[in-house]
Amino acid sequence: MSGNKLAGGVAHKLPTDLKNALVSDSRALAAWDDITPLARNEWICWTITVKQQKTRDEHVKRVVSELKDGKRRPCCWIGCIHRADKPLSQSVRWALEKTK
Repeated sequence: MSGNKLAGGVAHKLPTDLKNALVSDSRALAAWDDITPLARNEWICWTITVKQQKTRDEHVKRVVSELKDGKRRPCCWIGCIHRADKPLSQSVRWALEKTK
């Protein structure tokens, strides 16, 4: 899968900045190819839902670093709230309520 077309997630397409970071590091790219579409979706969502560009840049770097460290999903991430293919879980609803 690591040719010209890199897989995204189930609700999100792979953004260019994250794609460029992944293709520039063969270990991170191999790890990306090895995780599930749901896990890829969570990494993408975790990266794109921040408000500031500086934070986004840091998240892109962390995706590469953490994939190389063997992590398969973002730590402490409640999961993508943008998925339309399933209802929000009770724990995600609770976490979202706490952030209000």
